[in-house]
Amino acid sequence: MALDVGARRVGVAVSDELGMIASPVESVDLKRDGLERLRMLIERYQPARLVVGLPRSMRGGEGMQAAETRAFAKELEADTGVPVTYWDERLTTSMAEQALIASGRRRKERKERVDAVAAALILQNYLDATGR
Repeated sequence: MALDVGARRVGVAVSDELGMIASPVESVDLKRDGLERLRMLIERYQPARLVVGLPRSMRGGEGMQAAETRAFAKELEADTGVPVTYWDERLTTSMAEQALIASGRRRKERKERVDAVAAALILQNYLDATGR
């Protein structure tokens, strides 16, 4: 399972049982659904690992958002017992937005799906790089 953690929403994606193809699941609104929905998804899918997108600058450095993402993931790992792996998420949101535009999605639909699609891109990159 991959997570694209933002200030308000967390995009969620999962892979097939063979670990070959990543698919978006949903975007969890932390202000509306809180962490409870995220915990429910983790319980439902029973992932072996959480691949958490780590925001980095184009030069590879980590800023405030990366620190917040690490703190969020560390808390989630302690809460669920599912190990966390961080993965570079540079440009995934832009790529997700472009894919949604190309598929003809309306602005409202794009806003609702972009984080989940970005999580799927993070997970697919991880699966391709690690062969899992």
